[in-house]
Amino acid sequence: MRWWDIDPVLELEKDLFPEDAWSRGMFWSELAHARGAEATRRYLVAEVTGEQYEGGVRVIGYAGLATTGDQADIQTIAVARDHWGTGLGATLLTELLTAASEFECAEVMLECRVDNVRAQKLYERFGFAPIGFRRGYYQPGNVDALVMRLTTDPDSSSAAESTSVQGTEIHG
Repeated sequence: MRWWDIDPVLELEKDLFPEDAWSRGMFWSELAHARGAEATRRYLVAEVTGEQYEGGVRVIGYAGLATTGDQADIQTIAVARDHWGTGLGATLLTELLTAASEFECAEVMLECRVDNVRAQKLYERFGFAPIGFRRGYYQPGNVDALVMRLTTDPDSSSAAESTSVQGTEIHG
């Protein structure tokens, strides 16, 4: 993800997470830590191209990972509703787990809305296990978060599945 991706990402963010969408400033702040020798973040966008899209490109997904020491935290994964069930979420998660491995992280954490069973099943498929709750984590809706963890082996390529989505370009 680059700065020019923020506007289309925000559109998707507001559609998918209307109560607790990230702001432009939050994305700028994260991207500020995603480049250079001291990078601690990896942010990706998934795009499709076609004449029917304004500018010829449409952002259909995005994902982000933050690291500190040997721990990574999945900040966000989002897929446009009309691409649910295509494997794009798994592809983005695979890319984030690969990044965690490149950052030499021994574990990957995430928070997931307790009412987002679809996402929980995806994470469980990749080996994430529930470890607790954060009450009222998602505001302003006061929705609890399920905290999940994946313990990885930094010497292996990744705990991720190999998945790809035809016609989709993913870049950071």
